[in-house]
Amino acid sequence: MENASAQELWTDFLNSESNSFTEGTPKVIHFCDNEKDANICSELVDKEIKRASSHSLLGMQLRKEVLPKIGDLAIVTDWKGVAQSIIRTTSVRLIPYFAIREEHARMEGEGDKSLAYWKKVHWDYYTRELAEFGKVPRESMIVVFEQFEKLYSK
Repeated sequence: MENASAQELWTDFLNSESNSFTEGTPKVIHFCDNEKDANICSELVDKEIKRASSHSLLGMQLRKEVLPKIGDLAIVTDWKGVAQSIIRTTSVRLIPYFAIREEHARMEGEGDKSLAYWKKVHWDYYTRELAEFGKVPRESMIVVFEQFEKLYSK
């Protein structure tokens, strides 16, 4: 793990818990594609308000990323890479964008937690994300809806 802050948080977690997390290392992530939103989301995770994230399947495929799976661990950082918390994936569902509902928006915990807010900010994000590949989002695109639980923070 190259991020010293993430390594320190992971070591603190391993030293504080009597568990079986002895193999492998979690990935280090931040949410969003800009500093303001990344920092807000890391705070929301730490407060256990943000309990889910929505990835575009097409974006993941174009970047050759592996789909998340139940049990995956991640260290959430702010935009600058300062580790904030450790999360574990509890559910992964593939959902068409048009089928996202209020409950999904509430689990993401961003903004006013409404479906309208979720659709606006995610459509804007997916537009920026896919533009890098000459693609555009569609109402029928598949969203990888990942739920998680916070395991640890300082």
